[in-house]
Amino acid sequence: MKLIWVLLSALSFSACAGLDNEKASAEQQTATAQVGVVNHTGNYIYSSSVNGAGGGNMDAWGAGVASICCASIPRVWYPGMKVRVRWDMPVGRTHNVKEKTVEVEKYEKPGSVYLHFFPNDEVRVVVTNIVGFSSEHPIPPPVKPANAQ
Repeated sequence: MKLIWVLLSALSFSACAGLDNEKASAEQQTATAQVGVVNHTGNYIYSSSVNGAGGGNMDAWGAGVASICCASIPRVWYPGMKVRVRWDMPVGRTHNVKEKTVEVEKYEKPGSVYLHFFPNDEVRVVVTNIVGFSSEHPIPPPVKPANAQ
């Protein structure tokens, strides 16, 4: 009887260990990421989010660091990976909320999620550890045109 009890206990513990390993494996498939905004337009962005996470704003022609918590991204990029981007670019005193599904550009390792806003509602999403205003960022930082106010 003791032998059966020992075997059942061992099987129970090994089953629990298997569940813990599966849970750890699932958690390693995603990474937490800060959200940053880069504005390549002459309009103020009141708020923005990626898959509901974020909320950052940005001045016209502005770029910052990813400091808005927290989005979840796959640790490994895959073709066709898309996110839902939502932003509010007011016109005067009227909120102008837009939403778009955007393909995430290829990345080699997890990092911060940067939302790049361009004229005509073009949006690009990159994952990187390089701040949005750096010349080494995957998308060059915004340049305010000489004739812009």
